[in-house]
Amino acid sequence: MDADEPLAGGNMGPVSRLGDEVLRTAGPWTPNVHRLLQLCADSGVTGIPRPLGHTGDGRERLSYLHGTVPVYPMPAWVWTERVLDDAAHLLRELHDASLPLAGVTEGWRSPVRQPVEVVCHNDFAPYNLVFDDGRLVGVIDFDYCSPGSRIWDLAYLAYRIAPLTGALDTGPFTTKEREGRIERLLATYGLDAEVEELLATVVLRLRDLADFSEAASVRLGNPELADHAAGYRADADRIAQGRLRP
Repeated sequence: MDADEPLAGGNMGPVSRLGDEVLRTAGPWTPNVHRLLQLCADSGVTGIPRPLGHTGDGRERLSYLHGTVPVYPMPAWVWTERVLDDAAHLLRELHDASLPLAGVTEGWRSPVRQPVEVVCHNDFAPYNLVFDDGRLVGVIDFDYCSPGSRIWDLAYLAYRIAPLTGALDTGPFTTKEREGRIERLLATYGLDAEVEELLATVVLRLRDLADFSEAASVRLGNPELADHAAGYRADADRIAQGRLRP
C-alpha cells in the first residue's frame, strides 16, 4: 500500500491523505463527529467528508474532498457576495441537519456552550472551505465541533468573511461595507439578530479562542498558537471599541 501524504494545515494534529481518503488522529470525540457527518449526509447536505471508519493504527478515515482550500492572503474571489451567501447557506444546512445531536453533552473535543441550539462547527472559515473555480463546494475539519448556539458559529464566520480580522488579510472593504456584509450574512443564514448582537458575540468568541490557543500553545509546544492568541485578543479589543477595520 502506498504511504499517506501529509496535508497542509492541521496545526492541532497531523493530517494526511491516502488516495481518496483523509487520515487524522482519532479520539474520544470521533464517534460524535462521525455521527454528525452521517446525519448531514442523510439530510442531503453535500460537500462534507463521509466517515469511513478507522485505520489499523486507530486513525479516523474520511473521504477526501477535491478542490481548493484557500490560505492567507486570500484570493480576491473569496470576498465575493456569492461566496458569502453560499457560506451562510451551507452553515445553515449543517446546523439544521445537526439538530438530533444537539442534546448530546458528552464526547466532544470542544466545550458544550449554552444556549445549545445546534452542533457548531467551531471553525467555519474560508481556510476550511473547499472551492472549485471560485465556487464553494464543501467544508472540512469537523474535529472541534460541539453543541452551542447558531450565533456562536455565525460570529466566527463573520469575523473571517466580513472580514473583521486584523493581523492577517483584512479584505478590501470599508467599515460601512463590512457592516453591510454582516447584515447580509445574518439575512442569508436566516438568523433574527442585529449586527450589534453578532459583534458582541464575535468579541466573546475571540476572547475564548485566545484562551484556548494559549493553552494549546503550551500543551503542544507550538509558539505560533501563542501569536494567534495575541492577535485574537487585539481584534476582540478593537471590535469591542466599535472599530471594524484595523
